[in-house]
Amino acid sequence: MPEYILVHGNWHDGSAWNGVSAALHDRGHHSFAPTLPGRGDGAPKQTTYAECAQSVVDVVMAEGLTDVVLVGHSNGAVVSSKVAEAIPERIRWLTFVSGVVLEDGQCLLDAAPPPYRPMFDQLAAESPDHTVTIPFDMWCNNFINDAAPDLARSTYEELCAEGYDLMTEPVDLKRFPSLDIPISYINLADDVVFPSEWAWHPRLTSKLPFRRIIEMPGSHEVMYTNPEGLARTIIEASEGP
Repeated sequence: MPEYILVHGNWHDGSAWNGVSAALHDRGHHSFAPTLPGRGDGAPKQTTYAECAQSVVDVVMAEGLTDVVLVGHSNGAVVSSKVAEAIPERIRWLTFVSGVVLEDGQCLLDAAPPPYRPMFDQLAAESPDHTVTIPFDMWCNNFINDAAPDLARSTYEELCAEGYDLMTEPVDLKRFPSLDIPISYINLADDVVFPSEWAWHPRLTSKLPFRRIIEMPGSHEVMYTNPEGLARTIIEASEGP
């Protein structure tokens, strides 16, 4: 039976996956949800994709995992792509959940709608440590738009400031297109982080060397609003057509 490694995206830590991890456990599956560098009290906020990917590789190696379903949410998909480049022989399947897909040399903001860059530039410049924090209104209206107000507020309070360097770093992905690893993409029907003309699918999914598209209801933060449904879909996505 495969082991699931759940890689969070920007502004999150590993606890974002708690509900999904519990639902996977209830179905007999073991999972790990590491917290990437740049999170936690006192941790340096600025980090690199190499450091983030290595932190996940370290979990795989320390646990002796050889049959991994690697799940990347949002920018966690970019980190997962780098992990797959590093240890392809240990990865059974890649599954992206509203995942960012970059071409070699692109940065995260290259995949985002153009208005995002000046907004994030300003937020980083106004912060004391060159980080970006999502405004609460943006979180409610764009990221977790299917949540009740209490859940939107409680999850917002769990977010971390994101080091801006990770959002602007060009990512070396030269090896990724040639990897012989199947990829599934979970497209969230109610995800409005990117407006329709910049939608995740097919704009980003078409860049994947192999892809199986699975759609489910939910906002970008479906791991909070429907963790059991997401767990079921992750299992389905990693079992092939």
